Amino acid sequence: MDRDPRSFLWDVRDAADAIARFTSSLDSSGYAGNEIVRAAVERKFEIIGEALNQLAKRDPALARRIPDFRDIISFRNLLIHGYAVVNQDEVWDAVQTSLPRLREAVAALLEELGPA
Repeated sequence: MDRDPRSFLWDVRDAADAIARFTSSLDSSGYAGNEIVRAAVERKFEIIGEALNQLAKRDPALARRIPDFRDIISFRNLLIHGYAVVNQDEVWDAVQTSLPRLREAVAALLEELGPA
């Protein structure tokens, strides 16, 4: 049975909220110095990227409504396949600049689509 496209948005929302919680008390140096938080944040970004990748396959029109969804999927691929060269400053920048916009866009879509 195919998953409801909203379930991918829920996955994105939950992972994005977790990243926000994990990093709420940190600055860039605190983030860079905390291996556990970095690993957790990268994992949640991987989940976000994969959820959007699956959404794009099942409901491309809905995926296109998420700003920069292709860039987010590419970021996921970098984290997974380019793990040895991940730039922590770029990850931190994504946490600070891209993640709030993503959370806002996904929240708006989920509100519009309503409950399951």
